[in-house]
Amino acid sequence: MVIPFSTEQFLEVFKTYNLGIWPMQIIAYAIGLAAIIFAIRRTVFSDRLVSGLLAFLWIWTGIAYHIVFFSTINRIAYIFGGLFIVQGILFLIFGVFLPKVWYRFRLNFPSIVGVVFLLFAMVVYPVIGSLVGHGYPNSPWFGLTPCPLTIFTFGLLLWTDKKVPFYMYIIPFLWSLIGVLAAIKLGIFEDVGLLVAGVAGTIILLIRDRRRRKKAVDEQKFLM
Repeated sequence: MVIPFSTEQFLEVFKTYNLGIWPMQIIAYAIGLAAIIFAIRRTVFSDRLVSGLLAFLWIWTGIAYHIVFFSTINRIAYIFGGLFIVQGILFLIFGVFLPKVWYRFRLNFPSIVGVVFLLFAMVVYPVIGSLVGHGYPNSPWFGLTPCPLTIFTFGLLLWTDKKVPFYMYIIPFLWSLIGVLAAIKLGIFEDVGLLVAGVAGTIILLIRDRRRRKKAVDEQKFLM
C-alpha cells in the first residue's frame, strides 16, 4: 500500500484541523459522555439520542476532517468522507427515524469488551499518542477523527440490546482495516487498537447475534 504523503504531512493535517475547529474537542467529549449516559440510563428517547449523537460525529468527521482537511494531502479522502457521511446517515435512518438499534449495558462479555473499547477511545488512545510523540494538537482527537471514532462506535454497538443489522457496522469494520494499514506505516501506533476493535468487535457482534437468533428460533419451536 503506497501512502501519498509523509508522516510529517499527516500530523500537520491534524495540527491544522485541531487548531481550526477548537473548541469542538471539548464538545466531542461531552457528546461521547452523553452517549454513554443515555445508553446506561434508558429513557423513551435514549436509543434515538445515542444514534443521533453517533450520526453527528460520523457526518462531522466525514465533512470536516476528510473532505475539508485530509483531502489537501490525499484525494482519496473525498471517498473516505463520503463513506463516513453514509455511516452517519445510516445511524440517522436506522437509529433515529426507523430505529433498529437499541442500546443497553448488561453485565456480559460483549458489554464489558464494549467498555474497554470506549475507555480506549476516550482515555487510553490519547495517552498512548502523547507517549509516542503525537500529543495535541498533532494528534487524532476523540470523536472528531476517524480512528478513535470507529473504536468508540464499536464500543457502543457492543452495548446493543438486540441484533444489529450488519450494514450498520460494515463501514466501521472496513475503516478498521484501511485505517490501521496506513497508520502503522506512518507510525501512529495507537491505531493498533483500531484493528482490534474492528475485527474483535465484528466477530463478537456476529457470534452474539447468531446465538440470539438461534435462541429465538428454539423458543418459538418450543412454544409451537
